[in-house]
Amino acid sequence: MTLKRKLVLAQAPLAIALAFVGIVSGELTTRLGEQSRLILADNYRSVLAAERMKETLERLNTRALLALAGRPEGSIAADDEADRATFERELRVQEGNITERGERDATHQTREAWNEYAAALTEFHALKDHPEREAAYLSRLQPAFLKINRFAEEILEINQDAMVRKSARAAQRSADFERLVVGVVVLGLVLGLLASTWLTTRVLRPLGVVSAAVRRFGEGDLRARADVRGQDEIAAVAAEFNRMGEKLEQYRRSSLGELLQAQQAAQAAIDSLPDPVILLDADGQPRGANVAASKLLAIDTDKPPAEMYAATDPGIRAVIDRLRTHVLGGKGPYVPKGFEEATRVASASEGERILLPRATPIYGETGVVSGAAIVLQDATRLFRFDELKNNLVATVAHEFRTPLTSLRMAIHLCTEGTIGPLTPKQEDLLFAAREDCERLQLIVDELLNLSRIESGQIDLHKRRIEPHALVDMAIDVHKAAAEQAGVTLRTEVFPGLPEVFVDPDRLQLVFTNLITNAIRFGPRGTNIVVRARAVEAPESSRRQHRVTETEHVRFEVADEGAGIAKEHQAGLFEKFFRVPGSPAGGSGLGLFIAKGLVQAHNGKIGIESDPGRGATFWFTIPSAPPV
Repeated sequence: MTLKRKLVLAQAPLAIALAFVGIVSGELTTRLGEQSRLILADNYRSVLAAERMKETLERLNTRALLALAGRPEGSIAADDEADRATFERELRVQEGNITERGERDATHQTREAWNEYAAALTEFHALKDHPEREAAYLSRLQPAFLKINRFAEEILEINQDAMVRKSARAAQRSADFERLVVGVVVLGLVLGLLASTWLTTRVLRPLGVVSAAVRRFGEGDLRARADVRGQDEIAAVAAEFNRMGEKLEQYRRSSLGELLQAQQAAQAAIDSLPDPVILLDADGQPRGANVAASKLLAIDTDKPPAEMYAATDPGIRAVIDRLRTHVLGGKGPYVPKGFEEATRVASASEGERILLPRATPIYGETGVVSGAAIVLQDATRLFRFDELKNNLVATVAHEFRTPLTSLRMAIHLCTEGTIGPLTPKQEDLLFAAREDCERLQLIVDELLNLSRIESGQIDLHKRRIEPHALVDMAIDVHKAAAEQAGVTLRTEVFPGLPEVFVDPDRLQLVFTNLITNAIRFGPRGTNIVVRARAVEAPESSRRQHRVTETEHVRFEVADEGAGIAKEHQAGLFEKFFRVPGSPAGGSGLGLFIAKGLVQAHNGKIGIESDPGRGATFWFTIPSAPPV
């Protein structure tokens, strides 16, 4: 088994623990959502039906009193007919939604009382003599009205009490589920770490043997050998090391042997590496490569330098040329910034491989760069784990949306007084809960946007639009927030700007992140300027694409706040970055998401700021092509 597979298996317990935690969390979240749904399904419809029956009954009784007072019957009959139908419909709804103990008897009694009241009401309106009507109202109609009202009130109280009990039970279950999830996470983490640590220690134990042998060899003991058995890369390194030691002993007494010792040791060392390694001279010509480079990149070290790359993929050659230019140009080592710089290589034995390019200068005795060493690091496993992490974040965020929507709807109904009046203390608690729900909804949306950006699955619905329209939309959305914060929003849109071909909704997310930050950090009484102006395309871009001089439109959001120090500006557009000392709040994803959306439009984003002089965030968008 190879070292790579052993290391992957060593990380398997953590992956299993993570999958187990995700499954348990998803199941518990689904159950919590089901509890809220049952409250609405079982009791909320009965509460509404009881309220409406009471309201309808009040209107019928009021019109009966009006008729008793002498109001003409023609204006009452049509209204009575409509309210009778309404009461009958709501009563049927209640009869079909009996879920609580005692609710069936109350509903049945309501039906009997309603039938009695309907018959009495018909008889009441049929009478013409006022004394007879008054007697009929007092003897039959009013008692039936009070009886129905009492039974409807009983139905209402039964369902309201049930909703309170179920809500308390759901809260208790939520607390129990939370403790269970915490326990599962801690247990999974501990077991996964212990198992991974144990497996990794066993896998890397032979490496200690090789390290000890190498240390003794470096101290001058040329008879030191690494006794490692197996078929993995460490065993291969140990075998190569042992062969190197034997060769060094053979050539120890001659100058030629010493030179060959150094050359063979260097070649054996790079050949033992699982990642492709390419050596270049001061002129950028290939001078050597290890076995991994020969097999994976089809670099033939037996051919002359000009023909070594003959069978190599053009994309790999372009990466090598870029790294060679960087290192030999005196810019120092080249280190990749992320997986976006990775290149993909097809492997017949192991499938597609993800390689991250790195380069290090080789210095001569005088300190001048005499060559470069290029390493294409195999990051396939890390890339897959990164994909797994992104998929997990997207899945969890998506699963949160349904129960969160139900929770927001329930709180909204309560705060709007739909199910009854609230005390001031209840209103304060519910409004605080609604604000927390909105904040959680924003975090879920940011996580979903993050997963789409990192997976490259941003759907853009582009159309031609004027820059001033984009700026006006952004300003209108944030006017209220700016007034509340005590800052003034102004616009500066230069005339004659070309149209841009963009997705307006996605760009509004960019404006929202930039303007919200400006409002948050801008002192009261200051101005925030949102401007749009044309900028010239780079000379190289104009020659390549044959475009006009105003190819791009630059949008800016400038504030008069404290500004951002130079040392913090480089990390502003990274995930979860927060400037030290900034106020609490926010997830640290806004600017990263803005960067991804701008780049999806083939644009760039940046910041210009000096401490104490405010900050100007800007992004550029290519102008729309000619119609």
